[in-house]
Amino acid sequence: MPKNRERFNPDPSIHMSKMNVIIPFSPDVPCDSNGQRMWWAFLASSMVTFFGGLFIILLWRTLKYLWTVCCHCKAKKKEVHRITTVDGIKKDGAAASEVGWMTSVKDWAGVMISAQTLTGRVLVVLVFALSIGALVIYFIDSSDPIESCQNFYKDFTLQIDMAFNVFFLLYFGLRFIAANDKLWFWLEVNSVVDFFTVPPVFVSVYLNRSWLGLRFLRALRLIQFSEILQFLNILKTSNSIKLVNLCSIFISTWLTAAGFIHLVENSGDPWENFQNSQALSYWECVYLLMVTMSTVGYGDVYAKTTLGRLFMVFFILGGLAMFARYVPEIAALILNRKKYGGSYNSTRGRKHIVVCGHITLESVSNFLKDFLHKDRDDVNVEIVFLHNISPNLELEALFKRHFTQVEFYQGSVLNPHDLARVKIESADACLILANKYCADPDAEDASNIMRVISIKNYHPKIRIITQMLQYHNKAHLLNIPSWNWKEGDDAICLAELKLGFIAQSCLAQGLSTMLANLFSMRSFIKIEEDTWQKYYLEGVSNEMYTEYLSSAFVGLSFPVICELCYVKLKLLLIAIEYKSDQRESRKHRHTLINPGNHMKMEEGTLGFFIASDAKEVKRALFYCKACHDDISDPKRIKKCGCKKFEEDQQSTLSPKKKQRNGGMRNSPNSSPKIMRHDPLLVPGNEQIESMDENIKRYDSTGMFHWCPSKDIEKVILTRSEAAMTVLSGHVVVCIFGDVKSALIGLRNFVMPLRASNFHYHELKHIVFVGSLEYLKREWETLHNFPKVSILPGTPLSRADLRAVNINLCDMCVILSANQNNIDDASLQDKECILASLNIKSMLFDDSIGVLQANSQGFTPPGMDRSSPENSPVHGLVRQTSVTTGANIPIITELVNDSNVQFLDQDDDDDPDTELYLTQPFACGTAFAVSVLDSLMSATYFNDNILTLIRTLVTGGATPELEGLLAEENALRGGYSTPQTLANRDRCRVAQLALYDGPFADLGDGGCYGDLFCKALKTYNMLCFGIYRLRDAHLNSQSQCTKRYVITNPPYAFELVPSDLIFCLMQFDHNAGQSRTSLSHSSHSSHSSSKKSSSVHSIQTTNRTNRNKSRDSRDKQNATRMNRVGQEKTWFTDEPENTHLMRTIQIKPVNTLAVNQVSQCKSTSSSIPPIREAEDEC
Repeated sequence: MPKNRERFNPDPSIHMSKMNVIIPFSPDVPCDSNGQRMWWAFLASSMVTFFGGLFIILLWRTLKYLWTVCCHCKAKKKEVHRITTVDGIKKDGAAASEVGWMTSVKDWAGVMISAQTLTGRVLVVLVFALSIGALVIYFIDSSDPIESCQNFYKDFTLQIDMAFNVFFLLYFGLRFIAANDKLWFWLEVNSVVDFFTVPPVFVSVYLNRSWLGLRFLRALRLIQFSEILQFLNILKTSNSIKLVNLCSIFISTWLTAAGFIHLVENSGDPWENFQNSQALSYWECVYLLMVTMSTVGYGDVYAKTTLGRLFMVFFILGGLAMFARYVPEIAALILNRKKYGGSYNSTRGRKHIVVCGHITLESVSNFLKDFLHKDRDDVNVEIVFLHNISPNLELEALFKRHFTQVEFYQGSVLNPHDLARVKIESADACLILANKYCADPDAEDASNIMRVISIKNYHPKIRIITQMLQYHNKAHLLNIPSWNWKEGDDAICLAELKLGFIAQSCLAQGLSTMLANLFSMRSFIKIEEDTWQKYYLEGVSNEMYTEYLSSAFVGLSFPVICELCYVKLKLLLIAIEYKSDQRESRKHRHTLINPGNHMKMEEGTLGFFIASDAKEVKRALFYCKACHDDISDPKRIKKCGCKKFEEDQQSTLSPKKKQRNGGMRNSPNSSPKIMRHDPLLVPGNEQIESMDENIKRYDSTGMFHWCPSKDIEKVILTRSEAAMTVLSGHVVVCIFGDVKSALIGLRNFVMPLRASNFHYHELKHIVFVGSLEYLKREWETLHNFPKVSILPGTPLSRADLRAVNINLCDMCVILSANQNNIDDASLQDKECILASLNIKSMLFDDSIGVLQANSQGFTPPGMDRSSPENSPVHGLVRQTSVTTGANIPIITELVNDSNVQFLDQDDDDDPDTELYLTQPFACGTAFAVSVLDSLMSATYFNDNILTLIRTLVTGGATPELEGLLAEENALRGGYSTPQTLANRDRCRVAQLALYDGPFADLGDGGCYGDLFCKALKTYNMLCFGIYRLRDAHLNSQSQCTKRYVITNPPYAFELVPSDLIFCLMQFDHNAGQSRTSLSHSSHSSHSSSKKSSSVHSIQTTNRTNRNKSRDSRDKQNATRMNRVGQEKTWFTDEPENTHLMRTIQIKPVNTLAVNQVSQCKSTSSSIPPIREAEDEC
């Protein structure tokens, strides 16, 4: 017994019952004069709270069930007379879509107790810390008697404990509000802990008594230590999570059991009138349980009470097993057996989507990072993952960090029962993820197609967005009767988009990086230092959004609206969408990229914008000329009162296309119609001649150049033939593959380079270097494209690379079909990395032979090609050609993002750096398929984004063309008609050089905004980014020739002469009429390193001496043109094109004239130098 008990001698005349014992008495405390124990009052408060709440929950569920049964019976009787009107359905749907205040409060409570937000993290950590604090107070109070009289106003520890428990009570209320299943919540361990620790504190204040009681249960909070560390993103690996779990369970069980022994040993057995107690400190009880679990049992401390001994019997069994670490493992398996069973309970007014397919930590984390990005509008969508394998600890930790918006269920989409469990019939969409790294892509696509079939069979109207690996497998989706791309179903073909991005980089290097950053949600990272990363990251924070244009833009042309949006609203408008009639179908919607000044806007036009967040894009909808014309700060542009916004009227979009939290907005008016006054649609001279000739130059859709099918033997070059062939300004494709490799679909790479918005002479020749056995398997899809050659060999052979003049190419592309056949992820890119390093280490002799390459440029409409006034620079002297492989423009495909560190030996990228932050990706020299993961989220929120991306990168592929390829697996030639020739009139991406031409005055210190406006007004060219030298900000003469991408710079952004401008240029109808007067935007006239280095070393004297050297260059050009007729042309793609000058010619064998690079540029260029591929040097 404690010492203070010995000092107390009660009056023997006082009557004592059997269950009453004497407690310490202090005359200063108004306790019971009899000294009667009140432990039962403390225990009763906990029992009443627990069982009372349990009774209320069960009673509520019973009444709710009875009410549901009664209502169901009444509804069944009246089912024959029920008539549902269309208005009623709309009213019910509108009511269901509204979020009630109870749901809002529940969501708020869920966010508050989660670790998803900063407030939630602080609250969760604070609750855990206060629980440990309450446990520490218990340790302090354990040195006092079990029950004693204490005054709340004088006891400091009781006051602190009271404050803690008030906080626990409020937190309990938040947890109760946020809980989906109140009954299960009431029976949780944490709830039981609160029942037996919080109410006794209030009883203590009321009775001025303190009972140590069950406060030791606070030690059970230590079990959540692992979860707390997971919420804080400290624990990420399965081993660390498992270790912390075992330690926390062991310690919490140990301390809790010690608390129970301390209680019963110091109190005694009730049936013995508490007379058999013994005085043991809490830490002696801790010691007792440790020696008991370890089977040592010294015997110096032991239990005397019957309750204590009975507890020790059972604890030895459990403690010994726990000590051996077997019971926790078994318990975990039992608890997890049905952990991910059950069914999804939808929340009224809140949509949900189902995500299935390849569910791993990497795929789920990438998806959630983009889907739940803070730059989107408030995402009121729950994400339900369905997979047949339970998640590992790392994936489970990820789900817990997002548990307010993410749920996981174990099952298969091939099982209708599991589809019913996740409520697929009420889901807003179903997203299917593919395994990008599988060894058999066709098998993976077949699995995903089966998933689509199963889901569509269960619910044909569900919207499905699926990833596909191979382009040719997309045709199988068309065989599913309920598959309907017009109603929102989409297939994101990774091979098609990946090769399309790489192909566009051949026309404008760095474009793949820019587009990948635009549809990915990136947070703004501010850098104070004046480095290239600062400007790159400022552009990375831009994304692509859609919004309807304000009525203030009605009647204006696209360039005028585009300029107003950029200058006034700080938005970049790049495209519009309109419907051709009133029917709500995507078949009648058209996406026009930079349509030019012949487009006049009408009410309800949807615009595609580049901006940093969705709120900024709202300015295009809210803009009012009367209210906002004199406002200089775009942030002040809000919804004004003078304009009536009809927000409640019915949207012209189909139900699947309505607003999706940052996606498409409801049209403020009816289906938009755009007046097209296009004189260019009337066939010009070239088009009339083409129609008269009745020659098939394009495919049946008019979107791509076409030629009769060719045998592969006719396009094969031997090494000697290739060495004698004058190749310049071409594209070299180094591909690794063999007869067993999976096809990667090279047609998707060639099609953008054969788009019909290029004239025939503008097409870059494509040379494939690789295994002939592999290329024979791909040839069936390539034999209808002109200007394609094959050099059998290996990309690792320098002799093969020199034979194709790789030092004179516009772009070298490195691909591999063997990447997914290796288990070690770090070795998947070994071939591509070795080929890249091999090319970069090559040296070239610039003193042998002369190659007179054509210098061509783009002349914007309205400029006189022969007028020297409109062409301020003629015949720019070309610097020496490539002498080292490090200056060859290369883009390398990677599978493993971390392998990007091996491409550049001079960068300082950390292996853990995200791909988009690395130098090779920022420079456009590396591309990984993982960047396409963001398209799943972007397509769900706004299906127009995928349409725009595919329009930009595929060269004009349409669903109709996909249906044709599904039937024949090859392009079909077609005769030229006004309709097919009109399809050529579409924009394409190019790069505008500033060191020469009409924009040269802006290149030296001018503002980007002035360039943007001048190019848009004068030439209908839409600028949207800069490709800048990495060290241009250093103003040094010995600068690195690598470039990086800057997306959508601000108006006042200062330009330098070496900048290359990404722009969307109009189709030039006059460029193909005369070969001699033609000016083309080919980059072959000044290739990357050849040109980048020259850009910075151009002296003022070059411009003054240009006229002196022009006459000599004219003579050289005349001599070269006369020699063309005597040269042997290598291969003629089709007879009708023989009148065009070939870029690939067989020259007489002459060692002094074969490989020499021309130092001169054609003097007939009369335009701003535009290049489709300025590459990293």
